[in-house]
Amino acid sequence: MYHATFSDEQQAVIKMVRELMLEQVSARTVEVEERGEFPHWLAELFKRYDLFGVAVPEEYGGIDGLVVTEVAVLEQMARVSGACSMILGVQCLGSAPIVLFGDDAQKERWLPRLATGEVMGAFALTEANAGSDVRAMTSRAVPGDGGWVLNGRKVFISHANIADVVVYFAKTKAAKGEEITAFLVETDCEGFEVDKIEHKMGLRGSPTCSLVVENVFVPAGNVLGSVGQGLGVALETLYKTRIASAAQALGVAQGALDIVATYVKEREQFGRPLARNPVVQAKLGRMITQVEAARTLIYTAAARYDDDQGDKARFSSMAKLFASDTAMTVTTDAVQLMGGYGYMVEYGAEQFMRDAKVFQIFEGANELHETGIAREFLRGGT
Repeated sequence: MYHATFSDEQQAVIKMVRELMLEQVSARTVEVEERGEFPHWLAELFKRYDLFGVAVPEEYGGIDGLVVTEVAVLEQMARVSGACSMILGVQCLGSAPIVLFGDDAQKERWLPRLATGEVMGAFALTEANAGSDVRAMTSRAVPGDGGWVLNGRKVFISHANIADVVVYFAKTKAAKGEEITAFLVETDCEGFEVDKIEHKMGLRGSPTCSLVVENVFVPAGNVLGSVGQGLGVALETLYKTRIASAAQALGVAQGALDIVATYVKEREQFGRPLARNPVVQAKLGRMITQVEAARTLIYTAAARYDDDQGDKARFSSMAKLFASDTAMTVTTDAVQLMGGYGYMVEYGAEQFMRDAKVFQIFEGANELHETGIAREFLRGGT
């Protein structure tokens, strides 16, 4: 476990989360997967232990506001269940734009309640034809009486069905065509509707939704940042939360590694434990190295973000790219090493394998990160 820069307080939080996940969550992860719905009991557990405070700065009731703390907690959660880690992960995603761009009134209104879990947040950027190409979105906002009227559809929005406030992105008219603006939309307002909950390959306990906004009125005070600044709001948010996603992918990889390590020590083939087989050892050695390399890159990216280094966006992309690819490789190898048992639900490895895939896709497909990292390097980065 990476701990070189952790304070005593941070290490205490990490230890508490690890014990909580093992003692009160691990036995119910299959149940979460089978039910395929948001586990409200787990959100209540996180509230009881003040874990939603990880998403919010200390001055608004949070823990410490550091990305290093956030990713350490998310890693421990995902190490037991990727879906369960999404409860906090999505709260971090929904809170981050308010932390980064909210005015004093918005922060005072939302952040203390996001920190306690009284209010749940979500982030609505993606549309059917506007995933990687964000500028292709068709959601529109036009000026209304003291605010804005929104119309549009979003897809693949995590936790939209349980959120109380959604950061919704829509196009607004500008001097030169159209620009994107971010709005804080309260989900109990007239015209807001979740019209579909997806059935997914993995992360089944974390609902992914399509939503519709039809003539939804948003007060002027709910514009996040300034009108036309929405693309910047989205990108700056993702620079931060991609490190969190990388930590979740790391946790998934570590969870699979934990399972396979126990398996090969107990499983005997040809009169000796699999752990003594040189071929198995070689495979495990590579898996362990990949996980530790991902961990080092993630915590480096988190520290650079907390220190506001100029290359934080590039490190965020590198962490997300490498950790998610590592998660897919390590979980696949874990299933393979366990043979038929790896394919069985009761042993847990297959769940981590299914959960791993989406981390290569959301918050920017890995192919986009590869080209972005290359462009930065060719411009003179190191």
